[in-house]
Amino acid sequence: MDIFYIGAGKLTFGQLASLQHKPHRLQLSDEARARIEACRTYLDRKSQTAEAPIYGVTTGFGSLHNKTIHADELGKLQENLVMSHACSIGDAVAPDIVRLMLLLKAQALALGYSGVQVSTVERILDFYNHNITPVVYDCGSLGASGDLAPLANLFLPLIGQGEVIYGGRKQPAAGVLAQFGWQPLQLQSKEGLALLNGTQFMSACGVSALFRIARLLRLADTVGALSLDAFDGRIEPFDPRLHEIRPHRGQAQTAQAIRQLLEGSELIARPKKHVQDPYSFRCMPQVHGAVKDCTDYVSNVVLTEINSVTDNPTVFADSDEVISGGNFHGQPLALAYDFMAIALTQLGNISERRTAQLIWGLRGLPEYLIAQSGVNSGFMIPQYVAAALVNLNKTYSHPSSVDSIVSSNGQEDHVSMGGNAATKLMKVTDNVERILAIELMNAAQAIEFRRPAKTSPALEKTVSDFRREVPFLSEDRVMYLDMQKAVDFIRNNG
Repeated sequence: MDIFYIGAGKLTFGQLASLQHKPHRLQLSDEARARIEACRTYLDRKSQTAEAPIYGVTTGFGSLHNKTIHADELGKLQENLVMSHACSIGDAVAPDIVRLMLLLKAQALALGYSGVQVSTVERILDFYNHNITPVVYDCGSLGASGDLAPLANLFLPLIGQGEVIYGGRKQPAAGVLAQFGWQPLQLQSKEGLALLNGTQFMSACGVSALFRIARLLRLADTVGALSLDAFDGRIEPFDPRLHEIRPHRGQAQTAQAIRQLLEGSELIARPKKHVQDPYSFRCMPQVHGAVKDCTDYVSNVVLTEINSVTDNPTVFADSDEVISGGNFHGQPLALAYDFMAIALTQLGNISERRTAQLIWGLRGLPEYLIAQSGVNSGFMIPQYVAAALVNLNKTYSHPSSVDSIVSSNGQEDHVSMGGNAATKLMKVTDNVERILAIELMNAAQAIEFRRPAKTSPALEKTVSDFRREVPFLSEDRVMYLDMQKAVDFIRNNG
């Protein structure tokens, strides 16, 4: 098995994608080990000699920062922190995201500013390497001080508490530790805080969503191009000269992608009776392109975040300082995720409008894309479903980041709500997959009514691949089964 060295350099999306698709063994790099050891040695010495209290090291947390903790209770303080903060609730977080949380936390700690023990980081890597997945729930983070509640559930198993998924079943963490002959970790000063402060839940959700969004953006162009050809649309709105004089990067990319997808199409080349297409077809470069530009921005924010130190306080051993700050605050991610959810909602919105145009009986297509409508309802109700999903996404697009609720008795008086922004983004992504799947069903059906004329070779291959999963609808049948197969096709292609 290949080894991936944590702390050897900055993480990239390419590395994370490789780790997601191919098993690797995570291992601390030598330089990361040295940084962690040096920081821990300094913190031990500092906590013994400092005359003034050090927040989170020799004091309580949050509004309890003015409570001084006796030296022989520092370890108990950290253990109590993990147990008391493990309050995430709701739906279980997907195992692939939990594993990503472990990796991202190890990366952050490996930068050497958190004061943890090497053994603590190594145990996190042990969990990853042995497919021991802590049970974490998706509600409870305020996004400042980071993702306290979900991260507490993530790291309860390190001290022998909580639950994990191992061997295909959920079971108490203590039993799994015993199977491996591991003793629960004895946390030292600052360690519980280093584990719980941070943005790894938000960040892992964002990385996972961005991988899926990249695929959806490619598929949106493909499905949109097929719909355009099935609708007997015009190619002129994708002329490069139009996009050179309004040079938004995503807009130009989309126009070029759709021109390439339609290259060689008999349908797009034939003369048109109509002089214009509806906006949902004509403005694909402008709408799809804006979503791509948004994705680029959000990707840069997330990439910065996963290579950052986001716990508190931060230990600067070289300058003999422990500084309490606010790097755990999730505002950069919260704003970015709300922006991304709004953009994705528009991607779904324009897709549903193309679906609607295809079923209205326009431009020689039969109403509801069925030969004998009346006795057959054809594709009437899938469009209903797409409309319902669009409405749901509009509801999810209300930004979480505009809200802040005071917590910790007023000490944490402004929070980002980035955890909620992250989970909403995941739901919007799910729904856009479904909306595009419904459009693909309609576009593939509509193109058959243009035969014997053909679309482009690239799009004919898409239709052929899709037809292996979802056959042509000649008369009414149970549609939800086809819709589920179409969603699977969207999720597994692109």
